[in-house]
Amino acid sequence: MEITDKTKVHDLLQTYPELEEKLIALNPKYKKLKNPILRKTIARVATLRQVAAVGGMDVQELVNTLRKFVGQEPIVINEEKKEQIAPQWIMQEPQAVFDANELLDSGQNPLAVISKKLKELPQGSMIVLKSDFLPEPLIEEFKKRGHEVYAKPIDEEHYLTYIKV
Repeated sequence: MEITDKTKVHDLLQTYPELEEKLIALNPKYKKLKNPILRKTIARVATLRQVAAVGGMDVQELVNTLRKFVGQEPIVINEEKKEQIAPQWIMQEPQAVFDANELLDSGQNPLAVISKKLKELPQGSMIVLKSDFLPEPLIEEFKKRGHEVYAKPIDEEHYLTYIKV
C-alpha cells in the first residue's frame, strides 16, 4: 500500500502496525490512537491529511516521515488552505456543549453521541464541541451529512467546533 495524504489511518495501521508507535512518537496528540473507541470509529474515516490537521503538523512532512519508515520515496503534496469566515449562526446560544476528550475518556464515540443529539434538535439550532485537537474527521463527516460546521482555535491547544442542524 502506498502511503499518501488520502490514506485512512485504519488502513495504514492494518498494513503497517509498526507505524502506530512511530505516529505517537511524532506527536503526543496521536496517543489517542490507543483509545479503542477512537480506533474503531474515527480511525476508519480519518485520512492522514486530517490527522496532520489534528496534530497541527504539515501534511507533507507527516506523510513523508511515515513513507520513509516503510521504505517509500518522498512525495510532494499540495496544501489545501481554506480561509474560513465565522458565520453569524455561531453567535446563537448552543443547545448542547460536548467535550470530545471527556467523551473519549469515558469510552463514548463522539460521532455517535453528537449525531444522536443533532437528530433531537430543531432545524437551525446548534451545538458546540470542545476539544484539545482539531476534530477534522468529525468536521468532514458532519459536512457530508449536510450540517454546517465551523471550527476555531481558542488557543494553541484548544478548539471549539460549532455544528448546525
